[in-house]
Amino acid sequence: MDSTVDALSNAYQEFIAAAAGVLEAKEQSGGQKTAATDAALEHFKQRWELFRVACDQAEEFVESAKQRIGSECLVDEATGSATPKPGEPNPALPPISAVRLEQMSKAVRWLVIELQQGSGSSNAAASTSANANAQSSAAFDARFPEDGAQ
Repeated sequence: MDSTVDALSNAYQEFIAAAAGVLEAKEQSGGQKTAATDAALEHFKQRWELFRVACDQAEEFVESAKQRIGSECLVDEATGSATPKPGEPNPALPPISAVRLEQMSKAVRWLVIELQQGSGSSNAAASTSANANAQSSAAFDARFPEDGAQ
């Protein structure tokens, strides 16, 4: 995490320095377009792009951490690994196994992917995908009898 913060900070500092360089070049040229102002603008453009890349990388890092933390919390909740705080009642739902939770998570991800890929296709393709999902859900449920007893 420190390296991500350092990279973002460095990219920001270089971006600000490049912006200052543009202002200095404009001032020295009296507002006229010169080779120095063009070079300063080009340097500014490069630093802007590098800053955007650093921001994107930092955002990806944060999203990854959020997903990892969310997954860990979900597994803890579902498996009963998380102990309730003093004074809090135990959850009404019985815990499920982490393996079972992971299998359900994968099934949901596959459905999301299929829905995203099918969003631009025709109704026939969507109904074919829905039929395939129904068959895979049935096979998925058949392996886990507790799903049928709700």
